[in-house]
Amino acid sequence: MNALSGKDLLSILDLTPESAGDLLDLADQVKGTPRAFSTALSGKVMAMIFEKPSLRTRVTFESGMFSLGGMAIYLSQDQVRMGDREPDYDVARNLTRWVQIIVARTYSHQTLLDLAQEATIPVINALSDWEHPCQALADFQTIRESFGKSKVTVTFVGDGNNVCHSLLLLGVMLGYRMRVACPKGYEPRHEIVRQAQSLAEASGGSVTIGHDPCALAKDSQVLYTDVWTSMGQEKEHEKRLRDFQGFQLNRELLALAAPEARVMHCLPAHRGEEITDDIIESEASVLYDQAENRLHSQKALLLRVLGEV
Repeated sequence: MNALSGKDLLSILDLTPESAGDLLDLADQVKGTPRAFSTALSGKVMAMIFEKPSLRTRVTFESGMFSLGGMAIYLSQDQVRMGDREPDYDVARNLTRWVQIIVARTYSHQTLLDLAQEATIPVINALSDWEHPCQALADFQTIRESFGKSKVTVTFVGDGNNVCHSLLLLGVMLGYRMRVACPKGYEPRHEIVRQAQSLAEASGGSVTIGHDPCALAKDSQVLYTDVWTSMGQEKEHEKRLRDFQGFQLNRELLALAAPEARVMHCLPAHRGEEITDDIIESEASVLYDQAENRLHSQKALLLRVLGEV
């Protein structure tokens, strides 16, 4: 077994190429033979702190924990009010006494770092403004289902956001050719790009950041997009609609990709903005496979982090 580099998964960088590949292999096993793991986390309790609402993340973590024999406790922001009712570190110190793992979905990445600093139990990043590592794990499980372990070209079109960060880091860590096409001013963070370039040197993968979606989509096996306006950015919506013109994932862009190309989106989608309805419903779409694989990859992650498999 390839363990994680630490007790937490706050970033893709908490994985190694070996542990990431091993985790994806385990996710495939969990998906193929779920009953083999049905009591693996019996007696374990997971606390879920969600500052942001969720469909996929909440349901897949809760149902995943239950299907492994454990229990989940959902704590919304109006119940916990971290930073208001009590500081983050006191929340972590209390939960450490009661449960075996914390899954947190936060606005600020610093909140996750504060929780992990004080908790003596594992903390998993279920989304922050910096990364979304659980999404990236499900994404590459899905990519491998379409292309095996071939190191295909993955092109992300849109905002260089948290989803883009984790996708970029995990992709180059595993040796994929990663491209990001975004409007000027919406590039992934410089620190993330530097880290990705360093990983690519070791893995044989590559990193390309540019502003021409047509050029970067050419011959890609995967085209991936996300919303142009994320939660917390609603006041920027009209400006972003203008800035992202020309970056829609549509039939014209898909026609430039490889004939076997797959279309991906982490959901929820703003249909008609960053992606068209016909692309979502096309044979190239694996959006709902991604959503399903959130369940299987997160079950594998829970098993690994809690040291049960």
